[in-house]
Amino acid sequence: MIHQYKLNGYNIILDTYSGSVHVTDEVAYDAVEGLDAGKPRSEIAAQLLDKYKDKGVTGKDIEDTFSDIDELISQGKLFSEDIFQGKAFDLKNRSNVVKALCLLVAHTCNLNCSYCFASQGKFHGQQGLMDFETGKRALDFLVENSGLRKNLEVDFFGGEPLVNFEVCKQLVAYARSIEKEKNKNFRFTLTTNGVNLTDEVIAWANKECYNVVLSLDGRKEVNDRFRVDKNGNGSYDRIVPNFQKLVEARGGKGYYMRGTFTHYNTDFTKDIFHMADDLGFDQLSMEPVVTDPSNPSALTEEDLPVIYQQYEILAKDMIRREKEGKPITFYHYMINLTEGPCIYKRISGCGSGTEYMAVTAWGDLYPCHQFVGDEQYKLGNIWDGVTNTELRDEFKLCNVYARHDCDNCWARLYCSGGCAANAYHATGDIHGTYAYGCDVFRKRIECAIMIKAAEAAMQAENGQTTDR
Repeated sequence: MIHQYKLNGYNIILDTYSGSVHVTDEVAYDAVEGLDAGKPRSEIAAQLLDKYKDKGVTGKDIEDTFSDIDELISQGKLFSEDIFQGKAFDLKNRSNVVKALCLLVAHTCNLNCSYCFASQGKFHGQQGLMDFETGKRALDFLVENSGLRKNLEVDFFGGEPLVNFEVCKQLVAYARSIEKEKNKNFRFTLTTNGVNLTDEVIAWANKECYNVVLSLDGRKEVNDRFRVDKNGNGSYDRIVPNFQKLVEARGGKGYYMRGTFTHYNTDFTKDIFHMADDLGFDQLSMEPVVTDPSNPSALTEEDLPVIYQQYEILAKDMIRREKEGKPITFYHYMINLTEGPCIYKRISGCGSGTEYMAVTAWGDLYPCHQFVGDEQYKLGNIWDGVTNTELRDEFKLCNVYARHDCDNCWARLYCSGGCAANAYHATGDIHGTYAYGCDVFRKRIECAIMIKAAEAAMQAENGQTTDR
């Protein structure tokens, strides 16, 4: 399977199963397109001669083009076969090692964002805070079920986790106290709306958290449309100075600004550029809202052309910034074409329900934070472990080859079939697909690959070699 597209002056051909990316001239691009359509080579050659005769293309040129194509085919870099499908369902036999937990330390929030999937932190249930003993047991559960894996990931999440900051501190201190004995290395992430980012929290986060995720939707008027407190007051003026202080003190350690765009700001590049140019942030993410279609903030089919255009604007601007020596990072354009995820990850995805689980404030286990509150997706608890092993096995098999809507999608080994939670909420089935999200994802990948093509071109101009 191949995918061909033209963007920003580049003719790009992606070979799905080898992961090879080819940037070609017009003749080669059309020749591959003809072969993919099943046309005889003689017919393709005649069409190419007629189309490009005014550009000086000869029969020998076309012969050489076919020769280059044949070489790529023989190397397994073009029209390669799918050798992974037969192995996909062996994933059911993979180990039950758990490598990451999302600790919902606060089922409550100090903001009242109307688009919140977690119902302002309550997860469609009761409010509450995780106590230290429950959190401690969650960390012990992770250690006990992590096998020989040394690096363990823990995300402090909510609601707003800093509402329960003292317990977060205690849990990190406990984890550090057992690392050497258990031969583990805990890596903590904090996801916060910034309201409670005091100097103490900033110092603690910059010491203990290898990454922090900071929620900001961009321009003040955009952010303050939804990200408001209980009295309806916008949060922008309170949180931006806190975020700037944290990032400045962080000294280059990992962070990213995480925004949400809705039907009301489909021009979301203006929000990204505001965060980069006006506020000084260079690690950025902007996610499309996922909500009930009846919600006024929900994205519509009519929004898609604008969204596609916005992703292209962002990609081209990032190339400009790179050339000027002032790059920014956009989370969804972070792909590695030479040393990307292994095929296991490309097939199985994020590992929700198997390698990764969410822990509620009361110690219940769910496949991820987006399933919390839905009792049919409760896996067990941190004291008894995973008792719903049938559900865990269902998530083991929730891979890209289990989603038949993905069968003919060129991007499936980039998204691994997409988010199980989004699929469930869109279709009622974790093996389904969230079609709108698929459309958006494919556009992002096209842009991300185009950026890599531009980087390779810049390297070539500078006399550097590249194998991209």
